[in-house]
Amino acid sequence: MTSLRLLRPTLALLMFLAAFAVHAGGLYTGQVPVNSQADEERVGALKAALAQVVVKVSGDGAIVNKPEVAKAIAGADKYVQQYEYAQDVVTENGQPQARLSLVAQFDRDAIDRLIGEAGGGARASGESAQAPEVQQNGTYRIWVSGVASAEDYARVIGSLRRNELLRSVQVEQARGDGVQVRLDAAASLQRVLDSLTGGPLHVLNAKPPVEGIDALVGVQQAQTAPQN
Repeated sequence: MTSLRLLRPTLALLMFLAAFAVHAGGLYTGQVPVNSQADEERVGALKAALAQVVVKVSGDGAIVNKPEVAKAIAGADKYVQQYEYAQDVVTENGQPQARLSLVAQFDRDAIDRLIGEAGGGARASGESAQAPEVQQNGTYRIWVSGVASAEDYARVIGSLRRNELLRSVQVEQARGDGVQVRLDAAASLQRVLDSLTGGPLHVLNAKPPVEGIDALVGVQQAQTAPQN
């Protein structure tokens, strides 16, 4: 077994580690990146956010391919209760840049009915075989590598804070370009790791031979525009 030894964290990380403890929102909130607040872009972002929510609530990535679900996603504005725009800080060309995203809250009852009608009613009925997994609790420790700057750290924390499967997030230690994070979740570790897809984090090893660590993840570097 390999053990992780706590070394002195960088000054930038210490600034973020001070008294850090955040709580996540509900399963019925979706968040997707956007380039602007234009009406035409919002329409597409709401569709993507609804698809994200349906997958998270049902626990079935293929449910979006069912005709009734695809139809609902096409009319996502009928399911949204409220939306807002949020900004994260990312590093591009060595400089911090603001990244815009749309955060949408959807009607819980309508989503539950939709999933139930599509045959994935774990949340709607509360009696299907998937329901216990959705309600499963767990505490997991992940090691996040590739945290090269304060901006990277902010992206990691922001992403975890908005993850609807997580009840709380606590940074326990830092070493070099990595941090150890404790996640109190309302789902299995695999579901938590699956939920990281599309964000600033990606899974490196879901079963690392590291004592006290349940998964290794890395920071997905922000894409930069090609230089002419």
